[in-house]
This record gives sequence, structure tokens and C-alpha cells, in this order.
Amino acid sequence: MKKDADCSCNHRVSRRTVLRGGLAAAAVTSMSGVSDALLAEPAARSPLKTSGARPIDIHAHYFPQTYLDLFNSDGQRYNAEFRMTEQGFFFKTPAESNGPLPAKFIDLKQRLADMDAQGVAVQALSLTGPMVYWAEGEFSHKLAMTWNDGAVAAHMANPDRFVVLATLPMLDPDRAIDELKRVSKLPGVRGVYMGTNIEGRDLDDPLFEAIFTRIEALGLPVFLHPLPPILGGKRLQPYSLTNLLAYPLDTTVAAAHLIFGGVLDRHPNLLIVLPHAGGALLNIIGRLDHGWNVIPPAKHSAQAPGAYLQRFMYDTIVHSKPMMEFIISQVGVERIMLGSDYCFPVGYDRPVEVVEDLHLSPDQRKMILGGTAAKVLKI
Repeated sequence: MKKDADCSCNHRVSRRTVLRGGLAAAAVTSMSGVSDALLAEPAARSPLKTSGARPIDIHAHYFPQTYLDLFNSDGQRYNAEFRMTEQGFFFKTPAESNGPLPAKFIDLKQRLADMDAQGVAVQALSLTGPMVYWAEGEFSHKLAMTWNDGAVAAHMANPDRFVVLATLPMLDPDRAIDELKRVSKLPGVRGVYMGTNIEGRDLDDPLFEAIFTRIEALGLPVFLHPLPPILGGKRLQPYSLTNLLAYPLDTTVAAAHLIFGGVLDRHPNLLIVLPHAGGALLNIIGRLDHGWNVIPPAKHSAQAPGAYLQRFMYDTIVHSKPMMEFIISQVGVERIMLGSDYCFPVGYDRPVEVVEDLHLSPDQRKMILGGTAAKVLKI
């Protein structure tokens, strides 16, 4: 599924800026032939002043160059491809294709300039689509290891600016647990990132049970992100409805499976962070509670769905001040963390300003901007 590429970040790639120390992957490998001329200059913006907070962005996407290079070197049997152009970079895999995307997804120097302008002190780096689930066995594991190592290199180069949400080859539990054991010992790793579905498998699938058990034992939070296959099929292809509707709805479906499927009952210490402010979960929780009470097949979890709202945490990406304030009123300010969806157009270009505009006390605002995330991510 092709995402919108009309990013609010610059798409036109300048011929003047070089990666220099920008790529985290440069700590472990060369640019593999990508020209210096294909790197975009950071937009000139004045830094945002924050009111005594240390803002931490828990929803920020990153592509190490080494991860993308694997598409060309090892991904031929999947018809995978990565290419850099003057307009930006493109990739394709069996799961997802996208482009042009701006070089700042890769270039840490440009990213840091944006963070400074936004007033963001720290980003929790995460992979977005196509993740690693589209490949099988050994190659999926190699993709995960390469992304994790590239993100850890970004942290080591900028330990006060980046932490890492590791990715796992989820369709192979043994490999996933091996990678989890390895990466959990690496510097900067503060959580696990996974799709709201794994190649069409929902998160209450027994295949993932041992992985959740190990994540829980390590005390790592799990951050979710929508992925194809997308709900709605052809009906949602016009108007970018796959992005605007299907993605938040897939988050809602994932949360429902975690509740109704008993995952949260079996793993009482597992912390799940929902993107896009929980999708539609808060809007339909009354209907879920009613269904749990009156439909026998729905009464599978130990409690009604509404009792699990406090088991989740939520980012701020909802694009509605009244809705964000409603969500805060329902789950509590302590369960909300700053997010930007860097740097897709459906995210926030100025995420700190969005929080500053909410009707909150200074202490509540600081919690959302970074206080809660600092506890969850142990930074």
C-alpha cells in the first residue's frame, strides 16, 4: 500500500548538503554509493522555546541507510528496491511502496535541525512501513538487526537526542526472541516497536505469545503502528482514505484484539502505547462495553473493555484540540505522551506547540511534553 508522499518536510533534495556525520549508519558503514548531491538542506526556522520542559517525541520514524541498502543487495527475490533521486528517495517491497520521501528520514543532521526548530529534545526512533515482516526467516531477521544497529548507532552518536524502539522479526518467534535478547542489551534501546497487525495476523495470535512473555519479562514498553494489509480494501483507496481512516481504525482493531483476546490479562505488566491517540478506541468504548455484556462470544476478557483503557498509553497525534482534551479527560493526563509522526504530512510539523495550546496546568503540560515519556523510556 502506497502512503501519501506529500510530506510537510522539504521533498526537493538539495545538491549542496552532504551527510557528513548525519547518518547513523555512517558509524558502521559507508553510504554505498549514494551521492552527496542528494541530501536536502534543513529548513531555516527559529528554535521553539518551551516552558521548562524537556520534550520527548515518542512517535518519530527513521530509516538508516544500511537498512534501505539491504533492499538492493539482498531483496531481489522479493522484488524489493531502494533508489535515491533529486526529488527524494523511493522504495518498494511486497508489503508497501512509497516515495518520494525526503532525505531527512535518513540524514540525522537535518533531523536534528528540525528537532531544534520544533523544540524537541529527544526522539524515540522507530521504523515505519514496510517494517521487516514482508521477508521470511533469515532475511527478516537480518533486516531487523540492521535497522536496530543503525538506530543504536544514531543513539551512540547523539546519546542525549535519540533513543531506540527496536524492531523484531515477529513471524519467527525464535528469531524474534533471539533478536530481543541481543538488542535489549545494546545502548539506547528503550522499547519494542511492532505493527498493529503482522502480515494480517492480529496481536492475540498464539504465534506471538512467547514474544510478549519475553518483552514483559524485560520490562520494555511496546509501541504500535498501523501497517498494511489495510482495512476497507478498494473502498478506501480514493482520497487517501487508507491513510486518513484505515490507519487509526487498524490501531483500534489492534487494541480490541489485545483486550478481547486476553493478551492484557495474560500479561498484566505489559505496557502498550497506541499511536494516533488510540485511533477510534475512546469513541467506541461504550459500544465495546455493551457488546461485552450482551454478546456471549465477546465476553472473553476478564473485564469489560473500558477497564483496560488505563492499560494503554496514547500519543498526541489527533489533530483536534477538543478531541485531545476529551481523551485526556477519559484516560488521564499521565497516559498521554508527545508524538509527531516525523516527518509524514499526517503528523505534526510543530508538535510542542500543539501541547502548549491545550488547556492544562503547567505541571500537566510538562508531563505530556516529556515527563511521562522520560519514565516510560527510562531516560
